[in-house]
Amino acid sequence: MATSFNFLLLLLLLLLAGSTAAFPNFFLSPSFYSYTCPQLQGIVRSTMKEVIRNDTTNIGAGLLRLFFHDCFAGGCDASVLLDDTPEFVGEKTAPPNRNSLRGFEVIDLIKKRVEAACPRTVSCADILALTARDSVALLHGPRWKVWLGRSDSMAVDQNAATFSLPGPGSNLPILLAMFAAKGFSARDMVALSGAHTLGRSHCSLYRDRIHGDSNIDPAFSAALRATCPLSAANATATAPFDRTPERFDNWYFKDLVAFRGLMKSDQALYGGGLVDPLVEIYSEDNEAFGRDFAEAMVKLGNLSPLFGFYREIRLNCRKVNA
Repeated sequence: MATSFNFLLLLLLLLLAGSTAAFPNFFLSPSFYSYTCPQLQGIVRSTMKEVIRNDTTNIGAGLLRLFFHDCFAGGCDASVLLDDTPEFVGEKTAPPNRNSLRGFEVIDLIKKRVEAACPRTVSCADILALTARDSVALLHGPRWKVWLGRSDSMAVDQNAATFSLPGPGSNLPILLAMFAAKGFSARDMVALSGAHTLGRSHCSLYRDRIHGDSNIDPAFSAALRATCPLSAANATATAPFDRTPERFDNWYFKDLVAFRGLMKSDQALYGGGLVDPLVEIYSEDNEAFGRDFAEAMVKLGNLSPLFGFYREIRLNCRKVNA
């Protein structure tokens, strides 16, 4: 009797857990759509191949970031995809997301194709998870099993989107604390930070570092200052996070060891801190980085998937169903 009670109590606590803990995998399954939409993964992958082949702006980085910003701020529920309405202001306009997230039109295209094949079946949250995986895989990174079965949120949490996401000026203690609050280890945090091996950043986000930090390669900072001065005139300039911005590899960590991290929050991972050994391992071993990144992405995808009330399978990822 006591054993049964303890099991039920544990199950209740898991069901009530908030965004600070990942749901166990038995709530989701890699084969969730095997019978209801067996075409799903093929549709997503073929569309992602098409999109990345025609991409000139590294949309893969944008979709990977979109997934992270959805999951890390309130759970993997596709709330970040919702447009503003007269009833609520969406997460897209929260400060970390405003004018910076992209890839929404790709999700729209995939959702349209999935709906044509499997009407009212696949959530936008699951599509986001698959596009993140395929973005990495198609850009020469690792693959992993995506656990599926999430529902879509009918509400937004702009407060979580505003305050839960790491910022470009975050130091190492802040980064460790923010990730630990979501159930991630220091290894998870460093591996997930390696997502910055893809894409570029805006001058406004790295200006303070290249003009004020001393833990930076002088030649690197001098080159960036030429296009990103202290004045706001050239705030539209961008720079890659590492030397291979269109390939998923460990150059991000090689650059950190060389003190060529683009933002303060990047270089915070290396230079006399607790996670220096992890950065050095990843800088020397691309396979170790890929393996740990894949494991951390599975964990990220398990952050508070939506069950119970206030959920649905959206027909249009930008708005709740009528």
